Amino acid sequence: MSSMAASTEAPRVESDLKACLSANEKDEKQAPTLHCEDVMDVPDLARVVDTEAERRLVRRIDLRMITLSTVMYMLCFIDRFNIGNAKILNSDSGNSLQQSLRLTENQYLIALMVFFIAYTVFEVPSNYLLKKYKPSRWFAFLMLVWGTMTMLIAATRNYGGLITTRFLLGTFEAGLFPGLVYCLTFWYKPNERAIRVGIIIAGATLGGAFGSAIAFGIGTIDGARGLEGWRWLFLIEGAASCLFAPFIFLFYPDYPETVSWLSPEERKLAIERIKGVASLGHEAITWKDAWETLVDWRLYLHHLVWVAYSVGFSSISLFAPTIVEGLGFEGLRAQLFTVPPYAIAFCVVITVAWIADRNEMRSWCMAASFAICGVAFVIEGSLPPTAFTARYAVLCVAVPFAFSISGPTLSWLTANLRGTGASTLAVPLNGSVATFGQIIGIFIYKSSESPGFPTGHYTNAGFMFSGALLGLGLRYVYTRRNRKLEPGEPRWRL
Repeated sequence: MSSMAASTEAPRVESDLKACLSANEKDEKQAPTLHCEDVMDVPDLARVVDTEAERRLVRRIDLRMITLSTVMYMLCFIDRFNIGNAKILNSDSGNSLQQSLRLTENQYLIALMVFFIAYTVFEVPSNYLLKKYKPSRWFAFLMLVWGTMTMLIAATRNYGGLITTRFLLGTFEAGLFPGLVYCLTFWYKPNERAIRVGIIIAGATLGGAFGSAIAFGIGTIDGARGLEGWRWLFLIEGAASCLFAPFIFLFYPDYPETVSWLSPEERKLAIERIKGVASLGHEAITWKDAWETLVDWRLYLHHLVWVAYSVGFSSISLFAPTIVEGLGFEGLRAQLFTVPPYAIAFCVVITVAWIADRNEMRSWCMAASFAICGVAFVIEGSLPPTAFTARYAVLCVAVPFAFSISGPTLSWLTANLRGTGASTLAVPLNGSVATFGQIIGIFIYKSSESPGFPTGHYTNAGFMFSGALLGLGLRYVYTRRNRKLEPGEPRWRL
């Protein structure tokens, strides 16, 4: 509808809405009707929705979709970053992964990097295949295969085997996170997504906490049945993903208009509530959509913000046990003391995402998280290497805010994507570009600089402050665009 048509229709529709609401409110005992047909006939305008029915529907969707998504991402995170635990697990007895496979430091870092190379290459193709085969089928397939790859790492006997299995692991994990974010766009409104992305990301913090706790427990059975503890770590954690895959196949929701566990009325409401603010996942992408997405320069600002975030996310996820070991906690205690920072992160991530959604403050919450994390890394790098207690306390601030950036950042991106083409391409492209940040994160914590790790902390601080400045610049871009909009045109979200 053109802006002129919208302006002439608006008074009539407003009158119709008021009349409809008045009629529904005459009988207080009668719940409001789902919608008024005469108002529904006018496209792109507000619809009268039974808010209580909508709340019940969202709760049902959350119970199934967000619960399964969070568990999936937690298992994915554990299988991806458990190599950081394996690197030092039972190192005091000479049975760590690095010692068993006789890896040099450079070989270990390359084993980390090949994962992200595969991740970069296969993110966008995986999102396309998700649309082709449906989310439930594709996610279940990915889980089964990446779980198998994780278990196969336990069978590696040399550097070549580790490289191969890590590359394949990256290939099959690549599609999960961008796929999950993409699926949210056709189930939830923009102002509902940050908290849900935050909850899913909180699954990663749970994965970090559980992964370290599991590593601590498994470290006590080092040598059982002739296997080092790190081999048991990969076997047990990979098997968990394989066992959970059938639940995803059976219960993960595909599209609002096709799921059988919603009644016809609920399916209709699920579709109507996102009309005009989201796209349906089954819609095909066209070359025109793809081209318009690829040449939209403001999306690349979003991608650069995500690159800055990814440096801290990657380095902390991979090297938290090593950093903690440098704080005076040796052997299995290093695994155990990695748990508290992740446990705190779980609460911080959800809180920041909730504030971002409730107050429509995505850009501000993102920039604040970047800034707080940057300050924490500066302090961490400035403290004397022997100030173990102070440095551990600061780490318990840096880790939570390094993770809390993600919820408002991704919600802000998806809230400003208009159309299926943009959603299908921009979300995985965001992850693919950000892989450069994750690769940088691999190389900044140098073993030779233990226990202070100044290069790692100061590099993280620089990227965090850069992310905050980029985010504020992007907010300025959207603010200027909003000022130029005509009345009735959809506004860019901040």
